[in-house]
Amino acid sequence: MYTKKRVVAMLLAGGQGSRLYALTKNVAKPAVPYGGKYRLIDFPLSNCTNSGIDTVGVLTQYQPLVLNEYIGNGQPWDLDKMNGGVHVLPPYETQAGASWYEGTANAIYQNMRFIERYDPEYVVVLGGDHIYKMDYSKMVDFHVANDADCTISVIDVPKAEASRFGIMICDENQQVTDFVEKPKEPRSTLASMGIYVFTWDKLRKYLIENENEANAKREKGEPWSKDFGKDIITSMLRDKQRLFAYEFEGYWKDVGTLDSLWEANMDLLSPSVPLDLYDPGWKIYSRNSNMPPQYVGDNANIENSMISEGSTIDGTVDFSILFSGVTIEAGATVNYSIIMPGTVIKSGAVVEYAIVGSDSVIESRARVGTSPENIENRDDWGIAVVGHNVTVSAGKVVEPKQIIGENI
Repeated sequence: MYTKKRVVAMLLAGGQGSRLYALTKNVAKPAVPYGGKYRLIDFPLSNCTNSGIDTVGVLTQYQPLVLNEYIGNGQPWDLDKMNGGVHVLPPYETQAGASWYEGTANAIYQNMRFIERYDPEYVVVLGGDHIYKMDYSKMVDFHVANDADCTISVIDVPKAEASRFGIMICDENQQVTDFVEKPKEPRSTLASMGIYVFTWDKLRKYLIENENEANAKREKGEPWSKDFGKDIITSMLRDKQRLFAYEFEGYWKDVGTLDSLWEANMDLLSPSVPLDLYDPGWKIYSRNSNMPPQYVGDNANIENSMISEGSTIDGTVDFSILFSGVTIEAGATVNYSIIMPGTVIKSGAVVEYAIVGSDSVIESRARVGTSPENIENRDDWGIAVVGHNVTVSAGKVVEPKQIIGENI
C-alpha cells in the first residue's frame, strides 16, 4: 500500500550530454562532477529535499552505472524513505516488448504506473543537468493559486540570446498565450527552464494523446516526436488549457557545453555571482567518500581557489577548483582550471584554462591549455579538455580547444 502524495517529482536524467564530449563518454551528463564536491544531479535532488518533496523518480538511460551507484538509496539527500523516497527508473521490458525512452514526454509516459502508485495532485518535471537553487513548493503554490493546468518556470534572458531557448509569450497575468521553440525573431525574452508543474490528471491525458498521435504518425512514415516543449505544451495551448509562466530570478546555468561547464565552475570563485553553496538554510547535499583533510605543503602557493578533501597541494594553484583526492606536485602550476577527483598533476606540468577529468595524470613538463593572452587570434583559443582516466605523457602538449579522450 502506497501513501498518497500531494506532489511527485520526475527527474529526467537520461541525457547523453554529447556536447561535453570526453567528459560524458562513459558517464551520464547528470553525473558529471561540479563545484569541487558535487555532481550536476545534486542540485535538483537537493532542491526537492529542501522544498519538502520526498518522492522522486529519476529516469536514467545513457551510461547509467555511475549515476545509479551515486544515487544509491538516496540517503545523502534524505530521500531514503519507506513511503516515497528516490527511485531510479530505467527503461524496461513489458509483454508488449522493450523500448528506450523516445523523448522527454515518452520517458514520463513509460513511468505513469510509478506516478499512479502515489496518486498525486501535482507532478513536477525536472531536468538533471542544471545548476540552480529553487524552492519548488513556491512554484506549486503559484500553480494552485492560478488554477493552472501547467506552470512553466521561465528566466528572463538577454534578447541577443533568446533565439537559443524555447520562448514563452505571456499576458499581463503571466498566462502563457504562445510558445515558440528557438525563434529567429523573439517576441519575448522569457526562456523556458525545462521545469514544469502539471496537474496530474491533465498531464496523464496529454501524455496518452501524444503517445497515440506520435505512434500513428510513425506508422504512416510522417515526422513524429514525444517531447514536452514540442508536443505537450503546444497541444495544451492549442486546446486553450491554463498555462502560466513562473518567473525565476536567481542563478541558473544550463551546463550543456564544455565552455558553460567551465564558466559555471569559475562562477563559484566570483563574489558577484549569487550562487551561495555555504547557505545553511538551503544546503546542496552530495554523496562523498570519507577522505582526510586536504594537505598544503611547504611549496604551495594557493590563490582564490576551492580545494576539496583528500587533496595534496605542493605547487601553484590560482583561480581553480580542485575536487577530492587531487595531487598537485611541487613545481606544477594550475591556473583557471577544473581538476576532477583523483587526478595527479606532476612536477613541472602546467595546466591553464582547462578541464581535466577524474583519475587522470598530467606528467612532468606536460602542458594542458594556455591563457588567451598567449594566442594571437582569439578565435583559436578555447578551453582544453582531458577526459577521465587519461594520461598526458611527459613533455606533451594539449592545445587550446583540443579535447583528449585517450592517452597521449
